[in-house]
Amino acid sequence: MAQQLQSLYADLDLTFNRTPVVGDVAMSFGDQAVIRSVTNLLLTNFYERPFQPNVGSNMDALLFEPLTDLTANMIDTEIRNVLDNYEPRVSINVLQVTTNTTQDGFNVYMEVFIGNNTSPTAVNLLLQRSR
Repeated sequence: MAQQLQSLYADLDLTFNRTPVVGDVAMSFGDQAVIRSVTNLLLTNFYERPFQPNVGSNMDALLFEPLTDLTANMIDTEIRNVLDNYEPRVSINVLQVTTNTTQDGFNVYMEVFIGNNTSPTAVNLLLQRSR
């Protein structure tokens, strides 16, 4: 019987919580690590990473545009470009960007396939202006 290899993805927990036993920075594993990577890519501006000026998105500039369906469509396109170019572990199944006038932002709902998983993982984000 053939064994199926499962990839283990790991990343630092950016809340910087400590593990109780060792006292080191906690890690996030599996799907949670990939979702954090996707979120970090979307919220990183161009020229923000040293020696990697092209990594990131134009999301910050788009959040200061009017809350219209046209801006939501541009955010949709930006998300697809960033994930296609910089996150090979993720393939998009469903992507919906809607305006949220009560919180002055955009709701992003994604269903993505991570690695070779056969079931999609749901991701909900609220993109708001930071200033």
